[in-house]
Amino acid sequence: MKNKLFLLLLFPIFGFAQGGLLDKIKKDVQKEVKKVAPVDLNTLNGSKGNLDIAAGLKEALHKGIEKQVTKLTAADGFYKNEMVKILLPEELQKVDEALRKFGLGSLADKGLLMINRAAEDATKEATPIFVDAVKNMSFTDTKNILMGNENAATSYLQTNTTSPLYAKFNPVIKNSFTKVGADKVWATIIKKYNSLPMVKKVNPDLTDYTTNKALEGVFKMIGVEEKNIRADIKARTTPLLKQVFAMQDKK
Repeated sequence: MKNKLFLLLLFPIFGFAQGGLLDKIKKDVQKEVKKVAPVDLNTLNGSKGNLDIAAGLKEALHKGIEKQVTKLTAADGFYKNEMVKILLPEELQKVDEALRKFGLGSLADKGLLMINRAAEDATKEATPIFVDAVKNMSFTDTKNILMGNENAATSYLQTNTTSPLYAKFNPVIKNSFTKVGADKVWATIIKKYNSLPMVKKVNPDLTDYTTNKALEGVFKMIGVEEKNIRADIKARTTPLLKQVFAMQDKK
């Protein structure tokens, strides 16, 4: 192909080619270019183009779910990830400060660790719900996401999965508190704190708080991957991702 392109550039300069031969070379070059040029999905009409766009978007979302959400389910997936680490609610920050003041810092640290452990455990329930949401996306959804802003896919998932995810996460986190011993740790922490002089007693709903923070962390990490695929061509690791997101690059 390079030789043909080179010849095509030389013919006008030296002017010694016959018209018929030049036309033939032009046609040959055009055929070769078509073989390697990326497909512009804007020019694809009908079900084939729609399927390509939808499949590319769904592949990207599955990639984000697999790569980022799976990380959160590992030990320290929340606890040692500063982007999503669950900190204490405002109500309990004074509890933490008071415990440390009275030499109970290790108990406070353990309580914070247990909250994050419960979130890591609950996040294992997320993948099937995300898969269902992605599977049910319409072509209009995928096209709007593809041509939308850098977190359009993440926003779509938040809108369509937050309620079922909360319903799944909440009982798992409640059970996780028991499984990892967080319920006993926090019962001890609250009891210790409430027994301190001159403090206002607390009784926080840690299950609800941890559930919501775990969901925030899940969506944040999916957003990281979506932004990466949109902005970094090297992150498009399959031919379909490259083809579909090239369309986004042109908008």
